[in-house]
Amino acid sequence: MGATMIRNQRIKATQEGFTLIEVLIAIAVMSIGLLAVVASIATAIATTQSAQEDLVARHKALEALESIYTARNSQQVAFSAINNTASGGIFLSGAQPLLCAGPDGLVGTADDVPCTTSGGVTCPNGGVECWVLPGPDAVLGTSDDITMSLANFTRTITITQVLLSTGIVNDNMMAVSVSVTYTKAGLPKRTYTVNGLISRYN
Repeated sequence: MGATMIRNQRIKATQEGFTLIEVLIAIAVMSIGLLAVVASIATAIATTQSAQEDLVARHKALEALESIYTARNSQQVAFSAINNTASGGIFLSGAQPLLCAGPDGLVGTADDVPCTTSGGVTCPNGGVECWVLPGPDAVLGTSDDITMSLANFTRTITITQVLLSTGIVNDNMMAVSVSVTYTKAGLPKRTYTVNGLISRYN
């Protein structure tokens, strides 16, 4: 009988389960892992929700910067005019709505005009640029087309002087920064910025 008891005790000793502390640690590790997965899914959903607006912001920032380069290279505008109005230039300071270029062909200046659709209709929200997109039938130019206003976008063109390594202002170079910011319900404000240098010489 003594040998049987010793054998039973050995079997019980080898069949011990997890302790309460080990179970709690396992639950904590799994919870942290699940929270990380949920956070990454939330980030992916937010990115998907703003993908179209991100593309628009990028396009509008690059478009404005390219128009400045083109105007300078074609000598449509003098180098001295490439500055903000506060510094004697033609570009409005601060965030501006996305209106269309006026007679000078440049956006962000005082002669900007209300935008119109390809059908000649003035865009809503004071003429802020709008895009006509296909409606439920997926065909552009039909009665169910949707007008997407860019009223939730603003563009800021900032032009600053460039300093040489000696601290002296380089009179032949200006730094141009174009930032397009937008807001969308349920998401934080987002900004897309492009930077460039423009020279006095072509």
